[in-house]
Amino acid sequence: MDFAPEFLESSLGREFVAGGFGGVAGIISGYPLDTLRVRQQHSNAGSAFGILRNVVAKEGPAALYRGMGAPLASITFQNAMVFQINAVLSRGFDSSLSAKDPPSYKGVALGGFCTGALQSLLLTPVELVKIRLQLQNNVYAKLHHADAHEGPMSVAKSIFKTEGVKGMYRGLTITVLRDAPAHCLYFWTYEYMREQLHPGCRKSCQESLQTMMVAGGLAGVSSWACCYPLDVVKTRLQAQSQSSLPKYSGIVDCFRKSVREEGYRVLWRGLGTAVARAFIVNGAIFTAYEMSLRCLFNNGSLQAENAI
Repeated sequence: MDFAPEFLESSLGREFVAGGFGGVAGIISGYPLDTLRVRQQHSNAGSAFGILRNVVAKEGPAALYRGMGAPLASITFQNAMVFQINAVLSRGFDSSLSAKDPPSYKGVALGGFCTGALQSLLLTPVELVKIRLQLQNNVYAKLHHADAHEGPMSVAKSIFKTEGVKGMYRGLTITVLRDAPAHCLYFWTYEYMREQLHPGCRKSCQESLQTMMVAGGLAGVSSWACCYPLDVVKTRLQAQSQSSLPKYSGIVDCFRKSVREEGYRVLWRGLGTAVARAFIVNGAIFTAYEMSLRCLFNNGSLQAENAI
């Protein structure tokens, strides 16, 4: 039985399952680099290698995975929803197309934009908890007059107690501003690059593993590059707690104070780490996603063409 392309109507719901597998692969493969990125963005602590040595020496290797429970617990559902919603919306913007044809690049871009905006509602609380845990150490706790937290539930309870439900959605606006255009470029780049690397694969879905990994990696790099300054601001806004006097009153204030105190380079601090992580993580996400779809359609058998 030949593999049926994922855009066929019979695939509805399978993007959800495949997207979940992709999300888990992505978070496991890139979490240590994500921790380094967040610490670089939050303060002028030096290079990624310097931060890595300092964290491992003072806090142990496990500190690189601190806070992974929150995104890992939700990433299956979150990523599954992203891929399923994008599949539906991208075809929705091309309703005149035949069910046997893939959506146009315009449909993919518009679908990605709307998907990014919608998924921010789920992502904002998860990233808030993750960032608080990733930045946590004795110095951070002392500066913010906070007790050390043992895990994501401890952080969430503390936020609810001190800031209420509104506190869990600190950074929602900046997350939407970051994720809507980023997802637009993310899905468009993947579809465009896979077609360039393997002409005709958007319809046949016969690309190799190498094509999946490279196209997915480039999609991740492009989406991060376009929104990185917004991500720096988001990290700084979500890192501050209401239990102490907030340094930034909002998005514009955070931009102004960050640039005034540390220069424009601060908006790109940690970009190298983020780009390296993005290539690895999103290569893993799209590869796991595509292979899961093939397993779902072929009852577990993969096609020989998918070997590198």
